[in-house]
Amino acid sequence: MKTKVTLKELVGTKIIYAVLLACYYWMWARRDWHDYYMTLQNMIAVFTIVFFALQANRIRKYSKEEKDELAIQNLRRADAIALKIMVVAVIIIAFASAVAFIDGRIAGYMLVSMIFVLAVMRFILFCVMDSKGV
Repeated sequence: MKTKVTLKELVGTKIIYAVLLACYYWMWARRDWHDYYMTLQNMIAVFTIVFFALQANRIRKYSKEEKDELAIQNLRRADAIALKIMVVAVIIIAFASAVAFIDGRIAGYMLVSMIFVLAVMRFILFCVMDSKGV
């Protein structure tokens, strides 16, 4: 792989991190057990190890390349917007938990799913900003 590593690629892989986080939360918070769960857990663990090894190589390669300053600035803007959205979502989830609309396990699933939604939204927002050259 002699292709140049882009910031768009690194931001897009954060979606996979969010999916892995959701998988690991599911493994931790579930209350039932089926025979195929062990196979699923092993597949997720192997995928995580391989993905992290490949990603570490891509990040190391990216750190040696010339940086696109406009893309970095657009990523910071997208992160600022995503942070504001996440703060509002966490406040809503915390309030719903405090007044007993939802229990702790469901609040955890809501937080993990919000992280996934935020990763996807951050990637889309960054791609739109980067394509328009804002």
